[in-house]
Amino acid sequence: MLKQEVINEMRVLPEIDAELEIQRRTQFIKNQLTDSGLTTLVLGISGGIDSCTLGRLAQLAVNELNEETNAAYRFIAVRLPYGVQADEQDAQASIDFIQPSVQMTANVKSAADAIHASAIEGLKAAGVDSFTDTHSDFVLGNAKARSRMAIQYDIAGLTQGLVLGTDHSAENITGFYTKFGDGACDLAPLFGLSKRQVRQLAQHMGAPEKVITKAPTADLESLTPQKSDEDSLGLTYDQIDDFLEGKSEDTVADDKLLAIYLKTQHKRVAIPTVYDSE
Repeated sequence: MLKQEVINEMRVLPEIDAELEIQRRTQFIKNQLTDSGLTTLVLGISGGIDSCTLGRLAQLAVNELNEETNAAYRFIAVRLPYGVQADEQDAQASIDFIQPSVQMTANVKSAADAIHASAIEGLKAAGVDSFTDTHSDFVLGNAKARSRMAIQYDIAGLTQGLVLGTDHSAENITGFYTKFGDGACDLAPLFGLSKRQVRQLAQHMGAPEKVITKAPTADLESLTPQKSDEDSLGLTYDQIDDFLEGKSEDTVADDKLLAIYLKTQHKRVAIPTVYDSE
């Protein structure tokens, strides 16, 4: 049965012990960093609950490693606004909570705009100009996400680091991320958690209440700024989480979620080759 197969794939437990999950995932980050032979963790801090939670886990991992070893481990929290960010106060509240080893800002506007403008100019020169302003704005949103990840990998390259990804199971099942953008990373410590469980970890660690309770948004589209994830998906996170935790009795929502899962499966599998169909 597809529903149970997907639930099993997403690895979400019906209930969690927040303290145990914090310890478990902090240790996972420590193991991945030490096994890599590198000394730095890099993560973009957006002002949302996912990066707030993971940022604090990353700093806890670095703090523990520095107490246990003579090496100088560090976590770099990166602000990556596109111009001026509407919820900048939430991002700064997250930074204050995380207390990162290093904090920095790299504005992605010039990079994302240049990439998108080059693509449009080239297409128009080739006689292709059938896209609408709305679709163009959506594609620019993906350019923003890919520019952010490119900058994070540049920072990681310069500082001997690994790039963290905020993908959790409520995001993974919906494919609600940009392919090769925020979907690209070296490790994803939040996988196996539902959205409400990410909030549980944040609450347990003492994250700012406003960040915990705010409506999640990817905030990639300039024409519809701060558009909520739930409006984009047509599903609530409670519906998604109930499915993942094996508690859902809403067959309509379940069927819609499974349809989204199947449509976005290309984001969760390796790049196909000719040998996959043989």
